[in-house]
Amino acid sequence: MPKMISFNNTTTFDIPNKTKIKKWLCAILTEESFSLGELNFLFCDDHHLHQLNVEFLNHNTLTDILTFDYNVGQEVHGDICISVDRVVENAKDFNTSALNELHRVIAHGVLHLCGYKDSTEQQKKQMRQKEDHYLCQFELIR
Repeated sequence: MPKMISFNNTTTFDIPNKTKIKKWLCAILTEESFSLGELNFLFCDDHHLHQLNVEFLNHNTLTDILTFDYNVGQEVHGDICISVDRVVENAKDFNTSALNELHRVIAHGVLHLCGYKDSTEQQKKQMRQKEDHYLCQFELIR
């Protein structure tokens, strides 16, 4: 299996700093005791992500991210679909930049692939702590 991270879009959105993000994601995986297999990101709009949510999870709701886990042991393989529309709206709601919120959602998806859940309040708290930790580390990546 190839060791790779790919970024794809169904919109005009183009993710900035791809090389830095790839290094950051590899650092997250290493710290979480995982290795990189094949990780695919799809940046899309609300409509597209809503369709995926209905089709694959039977959830008729808007969301900012869907993570599909195909891990093989400690090797991460997955598809992470992110609604750019939701990221922009959430950034306004959380009073942060769209880029910071995008990084948070990217880390969130990778943390799901590392086994973290966010169903309970305790799990949500742990996930937020991990996201905050890795967002701070992003600034250190060169």
